[in-house]
Amino acid sequence: MLIALPRFLVFSFFGVPLRLQFSAMSDAIKHECGLAFIRLRKPFSYYQQKYGSVFYGLNKLYLLMEKQHNRGQDGAGLATVKLNTEPGVPFMHRIRSAAPQAIGDIFAKVRDEIQEIEKYQPEITKYPGLMKGHVRFLGELMMGHIRYATQGKNNVELCHPFVRYNTIPARNLTMAGNFNLINTDELFEFSKAEPGEVHKNSDLAAMLEVVHHFLAKEDNEGSKELDIKKILQQAFSMFDGGYHTCGLIGSGDAFVIRDAHGIRPSYYYINEDVIVAASERAAIRTTFNVGENEVLELMPGSALIVKNNGEYSIEQILEPKERKACSFERIYFSRGNDEKIYKERTDLGRHLSGTVLKAIDNDLKNTIFSFIPNTAEVAFYGLLKGLEAYLNKIKVERILSWGNDFDEEKLSEMVNRRIRIDKIATKDVKMRTFITEDSSRNEMVQHVYDITYGKVRPGIDSLVVIDDSIVRGTTLKESIVKMLDRLGPKKIIIVSSAPQIRYPDCYGIDMSKMGDFVAFQAAIALLKDHGKEHILNEAYGLCKELQRTNTLHAQNVVKNVYKPFTPEQISAKIAEILNPGGIKAEIEVIYQSIESLHAACPNNLGDWYFTGNYPTPGGNRVVNKAFMNYMEGKNERGY
Repeated sequence: MLIALPRFLVFSFFGVPLRLQFSAMSDAIKHECGLAFIRLRKPFSYYQQKYGSVFYGLNKLYLLMEKQHNRGQDGAGLATVKLNTEPGVPFMHRIRSAAPQAIGDIFAKVRDEIQEIEKYQPEITKYPGLMKGHVRFLGELMMGHIRYATQGKNNVELCHPFVRYNTIPARNLTMAGNFNLINTDELFEFSKAEPGEVHKNSDLAAMLEVVHHFLAKEDNEGSKELDIKKILQQAFSMFDGGYHTCGLIGSGDAFVIRDAHGIRPSYYYINEDVIVAASERAAIRTTFNVGENEVLELMPGSALIVKNNGEYSIEQILEPKERKACSFERIYFSRGNDEKIYKERTDLGRHLSGTVLKAIDNDLKNTIFSFIPNTAEVAFYGLLKGLEAYLNKIKVERILSWGNDFDEEKLSEMVNRRIRIDKIATKDVKMRTFITEDSSRNEMVQHVYDITYGKVRPGIDSLVVIDDSIVRGTTLKESIVKMLDRLGPKKIIIVSSAPQIRYPDCYGIDMSKMGDFVAFQAAIALLKDHGKEHILNEAYGLCKELQRTNTLHAQNVVKNVYKPFTPEQISAKIAEILNPGGIKAEIEVIYQSIESLHAACPNNLGDWYFTGNYPTPGGNRVVNKAFMNYMEGKNERGY
């Protein structure tokens, strides 16, 4: 009787590669990575007795990774470290996958190992200690990672975690994270590492080499306890970027660290059984069934350091700088079931209600409101709340103005007025096409979404459709606008819960080419319309001069491109760009204002995508390089 291996847990978590559909905005941009860390604080026999499974930790890690599946679907990885192994016995293991269902693929392979033991050595399953010795990934320290590819596409060799092996146990290091570094070349030069072709542009490879350099320097062949805080202070003071990074060391020590500006999100939870960290608060809450206040935020520049004896401390590694937590996390990336994020997205929609009412001349009777499935849905609810507040105010004013001049029918008609909402756009299954000709492919792109017929009164009703952001505008132009126009609305108003995306990111999101941004395209078109193209040449000349003097990081030159125009002028030009031609309806585009963004997300003021105010000097270097690439006709990343 195999009581040590409860099949229902192994199969439900390890053996089923779940086919999860995660929504994306109409112009899908690459997600940020997701990180998961678990440190078991008790022997495996404890979890067998208390939770009925020696695989308690692996089960929880699987859940923690799946609950962050939204953060990247290009690959996944798992690394574990076993404590107190006999000399010569492997103690650090890693597995990675770039399969379409990478998390499921990884844990299916872990399951296969377990089933082999069940089948050929069933007596071992009765003893947790023996299981630890025979199952490679049954370790006290566990780290999982979900990846999106900024470079290298889906090459499994670029999937985290990376490992630096050494014959001395304490000098073995494996790391993973959610980050981008801007100074990779300098880091490789410092560490004197010579990465291969695959890893030469990998920021994790560079980070791993630098951390390992200081780890090896600190270690004295196991004759003393490692000073993890000192190692982290030396290494992470060299990194320019935003990061939430985890490392497991062969000594049994571990760390989770966040950048000094708090750009990338980081959360942790600790009880007597486990120490947990992840990129998403809601993922920890769901996996361990704990309250909001039990999951804490790792503050900027801080590290959660876990020693090999299971003790932990929160240490200030870097001097905290002005908090610039990424606002895109709140708008789009993070899971919306976190109550704080849900509230912020609702507020983003509510803040837009006044501008939307002005655009429709307060004509709620002849306007239908909808959203682009599915990540804009919460902002849509917020927009409705703002509209409903306005409508209720009008109802009260009208009823009061009647005095006693009303009857039941008149009063009932007024009280029962509602905002007209319908799910006009429906996202179909992800479509692929074998057709290579651009014209045919564009025809297929139109059918990524479908529409609900019979709701719009042709020539009478306006349509207001909210999206979470408009990056490139390709899907809007080639699919959504054409699709909505088929319903015959008088006017189509596209609303973005985010401000205009004007500048590239270099801290964890794959947006690094100036020419991709429809806001930048609009600014270029306006410069041409107004005979101000010389501003482009002047900006390019200034960038070249800064590059010559090695001061490309000193200022964001691209701000000069947008400076002559108001946000409203750029929005109007974007509306022209998004009109594919042959459209009967009038097109208008409304963006969130920077002020409303800050009001809705007051603790996440990282807004460089919209304002160009980068938290580190490397950001200026990237935006200027991206602009030079554009001017020189180079279709490549800015870093």
